[in-house]
Amino acid sequence: MLKKDIPFFAQKLNEMFPDAKTELMYNNEFQLLIAILMSAQATDKQVNKVNRNFFEFLKTPEDWMKLWIKEITMFIDSISFFNNKAKNIYNTCKILKEKYNSKIPKTIPELTELPWVWIKTAKVFLAVIEDAPYIGVDTHVHRVLNRLWLVKTKSPNETDKKISKWFTKENHGMLHNTLVLFWRYHCTARKPKCRECPFLEKCSYKEKNLD
Repeated sequence: MLKKDIPFFAQKLNEMFPDAKTELMYNNEFQLLIAILMSAQATDKQVNKVNRNFFEFLKTPEDWMKLWIKEITMFIDSISFFNNKAKNIYNTCKILKEKYNSKIPKTIPELTELPWVWIKTAKVFLAVIEDAPYIGVDTHVHRVLNRLWLVKTKSPNETDKKISKWFTKENHGMLHNTLVLFWRYHCTARKPKCRECPFLEKCSYKEKNLD
């Protein structure tokens, strides 16, 4: 595949996942941001399991005034890096309340000023909420785009820089959400479902699973 193949790539993924959306559970923009922050080094299923209870207490940034860091820690102690995440959730709520009047900023520079919100986090948030032409590139997206020869890069950061100029509202569709579902359920790290893949002929992966 080449850059010119992106419309075909996006179309096929949209056909595979016509109702694609994030699998993170949330009720508003604030909860989505917190859920994405919590999902670092954790699965969506783990985060959703925690947030079924946690989000009953954390509905808006103002709720940080009712919770101590230790209380947040108790809610989320089953996910990775829970101590750091609890502190960052607390501080994020405080900043949102005091600096942004509890509204969530909608630019990457503003979002990345929040504790533990990296560029990837900001892009995922904006892709979901604003349908912005961003892809949150992690190791999985990096793997898929390299397997399909859309890029030939050595790291997720390099992949992100490479593709950031390619995608627009016109050609990306719901590409972030469909890509996540594609790597999660089809183009897995081990035993990908190659026989069912619409990109099989264009794939560079040497250990194709055709069983």
